[in-house]
Amino acid sequence: MSDLDLFREDGEGVGDSGGKDAVSREVDPNAPLAARMRPDALAEFRGQDHLLGPGKAIRAMLDSGRPASMILWGPPGSGKTTLARLIARETAVKFVPFSAVTEGIARVREIIAEAAERLRATQRRTILFCDEIHRFNKAQQDAFLPHVEAGTITLIGATTENPSFEIVRPLLSRAPVYVLNPLGREALEEILAEAVASPRGLGHSVSIEAAALEFLAEASDGDARRGLGALEAAARLVGPGGSVSVEAAREALQHRFATYDKGGEEHYNLISALHKSVRGSDPDASLYWLARMLAGGEDPLYIARRLVRMAVEDIGMADPRALEVCIAARNAFQFLGSPEGELALAEATVYLATAPKSNRLYKGWWAAMGAARESPGDAVPFHIRNAPTGLMKDLGYGEGYRYDPDEPDGVASQAYLPERLEGSQFYEPSRFGYEKTIGERLDWWARRREQSNGGE
Repeated sequence: MSDLDLFREDGEGVGDSGGKDAVSREVDPNAPLAARMRPDALAEFRGQDHLLGPGKAIRAMLDSGRPASMILWGPPGSGKTTLARLIARETAVKFVPFSAVTEGIARVREIIAEAAERLRATQRRTILFCDEIHRFNKAQQDAFLPHVEAGTITLIGATTENPSFEIVRPLLSRAPVYVLNPLGREALEEILAEAVASPRGLGHSVSIEAAALEFLAEASDGDARRGLGALEAAARLVGPGGSVSVEAAREALQHRFATYDKGGEEHYNLISALHKSVRGSDPDASLYWLARMLAGGEDPLYIARRLVRMAVEDIGMADPRALEVCIAARNAFQFLGSPEGELALAEATVYLATAPKSNRLYKGWWAAMGAARESPGDAVPFHIRNAPTGLMKDLGYGEGYRYDPDEPDGVASQAYLPERLEGSQFYEPSRFGYEKTIGERLDWWARRREQSNGGE
């Protein structure tokens, strides 16, 4: 049963029940604990003080008495749906829930037509709550625009995905984004303790040890729905009159899946965290983010590809072995599989994190690419052209070429770039790792060439 189904079972109790002074809804004792414990008033809502504290954005909007369109962006269990419902209750407007997953644009038109008629007949406004709004495509999202702008509806959209990528810009300009954070441990402990004591919840039918309460709050990963579901399962395990211990809570959880979406926002957040931790030379953070991604079900070969990129982008010639280590880790994983092969990825990650860093190769490559695009027709100097035929030799191909190994100190004083680009330096080694040696070698070669030009 979804959140929206539970709202519909509440019927006209939301919005039509009279606003702030409304009595609490009737609670189905057979509903899941998370549904039974859904707050009926803002005073019961936990977390999100950055939005609901005194003087904060949504609190100020509620104090004005006029709900405004908005997008609520946050992880599962952070309270998006509940907050939308409470906004409707606090401002005494009609609340109409809608799911972009199970319903289509035809239902949107019905809701908007009903809202327009309600506004004409009673001057009463309507909040259209669109859950999973990111599931609508651009054309479907555009359907909201004229009605939001005309004030026919107040749109509250909820999404777990980054609105920058998933919500059309015209809608974002009319509905500001408010970010809901994962609930903190303190807020989750309060929610779970209330569920144990509340007549709507477990009604003291069981007790819970302080350590178990802390464990469940930590294991919920900021998701109140997950925590309440685990608490309800633990209560069934110990039975009426029992006490929920850490062992019972752990048994109820069974396996704690990381909050991770391989194709969504969290995917990019975590790979960014891994990359930046490696770049920042922090092996502990690097191992942690690697573990988070693997625990979340990420494709290990995707991680191997990203490690190879880090080796060439952030380390480069400061430690050329970094690329070898990453390729070897990729091959080791393909040979061993999971979980044994994951240790090879961990080894490569720590190697990269502790290697000297340099992006000079990366910058040099793109500088050379830019020069190549700007001078695509510049001729190859004659002295470094190949001359496999007599005609080409007669035309001067290869004339004057000096073979470096035959030169004193193995250095020939000759140019290798097109005339227009002579003297250009695309790759400039850093002072770190192996690049320090490369820099010293290039300086020595440059001095020898100058000496050779001077006649020595």
